[in-house]
Amino acid sequence: MIGNMKGILLCLATGFLLMLTSCSVTKFVPEGEHMLSKVEITTDDKSLDISTLEPYIRQKGNSRWFSLFKIPLATYSLAGRDTSKWVNRVLQRIGEEPVLFDTLQARLSCEDLQTAMQNLGYIQASVDMTTKTRGKKLKIHYQLHPGSPYTIASIAYDIQDSLVERFLEKNDFWRNGLKPGIPFTINQLDSERKRITTFLMNNGYYRFHKDFIQYTADSTLSNQQIALTLHLLKYKANSQAEETLHPNYFIRKVTWRSSNDERVHLRKKVLDFNTAIEENEPFSSANLQKTYNNFARLQAVKYTNIRFQEVPDSQLLDCNIQISTNKPSTISFQPEGTNTAGNLGAAASLTYENRNLFRGSEVLSIQLRGAFEAITGLDGYQNEDYEEYNMETKLMFPRFVAPLLSRSFRERSTATSELAVSYNLQNRPEFHRRIFSTAWRYRWSEPHHHLSYRFDLLDLNYVYMPWISATFEREYLDNENSRNAILRYNYEDLFITKIGFAIAYNDGRNALRANIETAGNMLKGLSHMFNFEENSYGQYTFFKIAYAQYAKFDFDYTRLFQLDTDNQIALHADMGIAYPYGNSNVLPFEKRYFSGGANSVRGWSVRGLGPGKFKGTDGRIDFINQTGDMKLDMNIEYRTILFWKFNGAVFVDAGNIWTIRKYEEQPEGQFRFNKFYQQLAVGYGLGLRLNFDYFIIRFDAGMKAINPAYNSQQEHYAFLHHSLRRDFTFHFAVGLPF
Repeated sequence: MIGNMKGILLCLATGFLLMLTSCSVTKFVPEGEHMLSKVEITTDDKSLDISTLEPYIRQKGNSRWFSLFKIPLATYSLAGRDTSKWVNRVLQRIGEEPVLFDTLQARLSCEDLQTAMQNLGYIQASVDMTTKTRGKKLKIHYQLHPGSPYTIASIAYDIQDSLVERFLEKNDFWRNGLKPGIPFTINQLDSERKRITTFLMNNGYYRFHKDFIQYTADSTLSNQQIALTLHLLKYKANSQAEETLHPNYFIRKVTWRSSNDERVHLRKKVLDFNTAIEENEPFSSANLQKTYNNFARLQAVKYTNIRFQEVPDSQLLDCNIQISTNKPSTISFQPEGTNTAGNLGAAASLTYENRNLFRGSEVLSIQLRGAFEAITGLDGYQNEDYEEYNMETKLMFPRFVAPLLSRSFRERSTATSELAVSYNLQNRPEFHRRIFSTAWRYRWSEPHHHLSYRFDLLDLNYVYMPWISATFEREYLDNENSRNAILRYNYEDLFITKIGFAIAYNDGRNALRANIETAGNMLKGLSHMFNFEENSYGQYTFFKIAYAQYAKFDFDYTRLFQLDTDNQIALHADMGIAYPYGNSNVLPFEKRYFSGGANSVRGWSVRGLGPGKFKGTDGRIDFINQTGDMKLDMNIEYRTILFWKFNGAVFVDAGNIWTIRKYEEQPEGQFRFNKFYQQLAVGYGLGLRLNFDYFIIRFDAGMKAINPAYNSQQEHYAFLHHSLRRDFTFHFAVGLPF
């Protein structure tokens, strides 16, 4: 009966989709006009990348969900012509009206395509356009005929300013310029103009711009070759002025002013450090931009305005830097709701921030947070609830704070130094936990290379367990039949002293992150040197507290493919491995991997998958047992724009976690090269996102497809034997999953 109902619902959904996409849309097309139903572009030369020319087509057909279904157009077609009815107005507003074919736009598209090919070096390119109509619908086809590309045969230079010519030759500037044999393209010529202009503007030529550089090209040579001449003209202040040599400017003085005529609320040393423009040095456009970037990084600064004033009858510039500062202190309050495994609660945080603590744009933040959850379903425990209180203090310096670093290195680096101290108090029915943390870390970036770095010089965590429930200790820690080594290790006092390094690259299409960290090595060396005491488990202790020792490496990669303005494919892979050794046989809980959830394999709830073929049996401690030392996630997601602020997605996820060592409490959870691929979980689903530009609210509905932790074939191959109750998981999150 249930199977028949599923079949009926599937048929109804399919029928509705077909009806919606096949609704008559031509009723809104006026007589004598046509709806543009399809646009095609092909080329004679298969080496020409058509995708780079598609933006030059001015008119395209209606948008498609997932590049297949014209749902917005079909929604519009459901509306009636009577706009006095609210339902018709709503359907037209959320839908998309038919695109009407415009002969002018088509002709201009042909011209733009021809010009684009000529700019790519296909001087003799042409475009043919054909149309095919069927009723009130029209298809248009652009056939590109690029011909043979032209190349540069020779390059000559006509530098009309003798001082500029001497300066360029002195720096051997032409060695990295245009070369005979390269394609004759507008991009190549513009890049050379930009290179020359940038070089001169970074060496004192304040009034130089690229319009002083022109080209002449002789295309009369045979075999599609061009004889090119680059002309660098003399300086003309305006069209009426006489030609002169280009003036070379030096900075006479630099001054700083406040936007409200008060003193600048930053120390003179800080102003000097962040100002790359230097007195008695040539004007530099790069130093101007770097000065803007430096001040933009300072939390105390609202905006910066830099102006240059020419000193009369000279080639000197006075630099005036106007700085507007933010209010130094702010206080914010943020309430939130929580839901942990069905236990509802509330939390609130109060944050104080001072953006200019020592008049050097140092940022001091103090956050107080409290949380409460009502815990139910714990047999054998007192009817207590979960309480958490947290205090975190951070002090951030907008520069490297470290000895032995030269001033030039500190000025070149876009860096911050951060000191963080926090104290966390947790009271649960099963235990009480206290965590003290302190860290000193550096962050810096190389924007021109799309790179950013983080170095954790020291990260110290002390976990203190002042009380454990007698029931919890009896059932899970002391009972010989149910003793759990992973559980026991994570409910003891523990020191974690780690150092780490992370690097990230993001160019808008490729995003890569790598992180490595180690813990306990320094203490292990001191243990041997000073004969630290050992506990009953053979672990060295520091102040009678065992310390963790491990190494951990993580790698994350995302690749975006933009199919068109409305559709995108995202590929993602995330892998990590952590190895406990020396003073540890088990990783600390906070460093272990988990799988499932809104950012992993979305057919499973968070911490609901793995390790390996392991299947949780005790809901009270599965949050510990379903963790591992290795992780692999692979995702593919097709994203599309639906209407208004709504975006949609379809996705397929695969992955799992494993342990490196064999643990009795996690049977079949150990990683094996000859078995791990058989233990990959696979899920699929649909997503709905509300995109408000500055943040995204995400709803993902995931289904299990292949379940490695199964009791039957139906459960193993869930995609063949659907069960919403067994296989469906719903996720709510903020932001994209990757």
